[in-house]
Amino acid sequence: QYVLYMNNLLHGDWGVSLHSGRNIGTEISRKFAVSAKLGGIAAIVAIIIGVILGSIAALTRNKLPDRLIVFFTTLGTAMPSFVLATLLLLVFCLKLGWIPVWSSSNPNYLLIALAAYPMAYITRLTKTSMLDALNQDYIRTARAKGVHRLKVIFKHALKNALIPVVTYVGPMVAYILTGSMVVENIFTIGGLGTEFVTSIVNRDYTMIMAITIFLAVLMVVANLLTDIAYKLIDPRITFE
Repeated sequence: QYVLYMNNLLHGDWGVSLHSGRNIGTEISRKFAVSAKLGGIAAIVAIIIGVILGSIAALTRNKLPDRLIVFFTTLGTAMPSFVLATLLLLVFCLKLGWIPVWSSSNPNYLLIALAAYPMAYITRLTKTSMLDALNQDYIRTARAKGVHRLKVIFKHALKNALIPVVTYVGPMVAYILTGSMVVENIFTIGGLGTEFVTSIVNRDYTMIMAITIFLAVLMVVANLLTDIAYKLIDPRITFE
């Protein structure tokens, strides 16, 4: 049975759902499109804002901007995404009415909630790496030679400080693209995370196996791209 299943899987046949009788490959494609749209935007927002805030915190160490960033990143790390999403929904959607309630074409508060934790973690990683890079000898040498401050920061310090960030970003992107299972299930988004939880409740074993394999493949691809990104960021790294 295992050999037959893997043979069918390699030929693109994921089987059919035990619960609904639908083609699993079609269901995964449809559900993943919803999760990838929301998660992809959240990942991009988390990476860009996280790197920027981390750099600012490192350059203004022990000053007001640094303390504010540390406070909000600690809050973002400590607060679960579904709690933050509920608060944003209550305040900005229902009480103030500034933004509409979530729809597939308008992610709004769920986008912020999904991006909050990875953004906070990336901010802390970037700050720590930047502080370490700014204390290196080559940075002091560049400053002594009169290299412009912005060039020292962005070309030398930030580029070398991105290695730990890239290490975290690879698996993070793979996870967030498949959707936050708790958030999707609570807010009934209808993405891959919701489908995974539903299949567990319904004991839909073929769907559980398919989504698990899909997530594993996505994680392997993300780690592979992370290793390639190491080489692009730091030419001293080799693939040997």
